Amino acid sequence: MVAMGRPRTFDKEQALLIAMERFWSDGYESTTVAALTEAMGISAPSLYAAFGDKDRLFEDAASCYGERITEQVDRALERPTAREGVTELLRVTAEGMVAPGSPRGCFMLSERRLGRQREEIRQRIAQRLARGRADGDLPEDVDPQRFADYLMAVMAGMSSRAKDGGSARDLLGIAESAMAALPASAPAST
Repeated sequence: MVAMGRPRTFDKEQALLIAMERFWSDGYESTTVAALTEAMGISAPSLYAAFGDKDRLFEDAASCYGERITEQVDRALERPTAREGVTELLRVTAEGMVAPGSPRGCFMLSERRLGRQREEIRQRIAQRLARGRADGDLPEDVDPQRFADYLMAVMAGMSSRAKDGGSARDLLGIAESAMAALPASAPAST
């Protein structure tokens, strides 16, 4: 007879979300296995059986978060013009950073271990800006890579401001100021 083991008494997806929020609010280094198991309502052996170790749990939680953020970024950047896409990206970013029920700020922008994910988002923004320049809705002198760098710095600053207690209105004001730095397209010649 084969021993079946004890069935898991938790939802793995829900446990990942809980772990992600703990890593987000406390940072990787300050998040202990004991804090994770307490937040998830599971034992350490259950955590290790389901996820391997703290590093693997972090990777899985970051991947889950990254997929959600990438979907939001892509949806925002789908707007008809690059300017509308960037405006929408900054708006949803600002609102998400102060959303009730979530830690303040942005996990991806504030966690040092997520540089690869930040670079992926930066490249998506740069690609949309390049497309906007090619479509004529941004001037030729806009450097997509440099402006994407600028936008990532703006969003990181928004994340810090949110963690320090900034409101949605504060963050939307920062977003509005950032948009003032994006030149309008040149008027069409008649």
